Amino acid sequence: MSEESVNVESRTSSQDKRWTIMAALLGTNTAVMLFQGIEQEANPKFVREVALTIIAATIPFQGIYFLIYTFLLEHKGNLSDDMMDRLNLASSLCQVVAYISLGGLIALWYSMSKMVGIAFTVSAIIAMVLVRLSMHQTVSTVNEDSH
Repeated sequence: MSEESVNVESRTSSQDKRWTIMAALLGTNTAVMLFQGIEQEANPKFVREVALTIIAATIPFQGIYFLIYTFLLEHKGNLSDDMMDRLNLASSLCQVVAYISLGGLIALWYSMSKMVGIAFTVSAIIAMVLVRLSMHQTVSTVNEDSH
């Protein structure tokens, strides 16, 4: 196996991880909106309303992330470096906004139970740090291999 194929596999793996995380986040947020929205109608609470508002505001950015990701895959090699940079920046911004939805989830869990809220907050932070560390290691490995 050549060095080039290893580098391509590493980059693809990193992109796949991001895509998987965003898909999981979108699925979770959609389910939460459905079930907590029904609960909000039956038993309105201000904290739930704020949490659902935060989650709802982030869902379009998650959708745009998938549109950009698909566009980049379909036009790989046909886009200028400037266009690639702009699309990658937009993709990164969409990811950051999507992560804000975790704030809404945290608020929901705290409103149900303080212990559940704390457990979710701590585990979400640890999970994000672990994912970022693994992505950073993948990027570092790719950069070292390309030299």
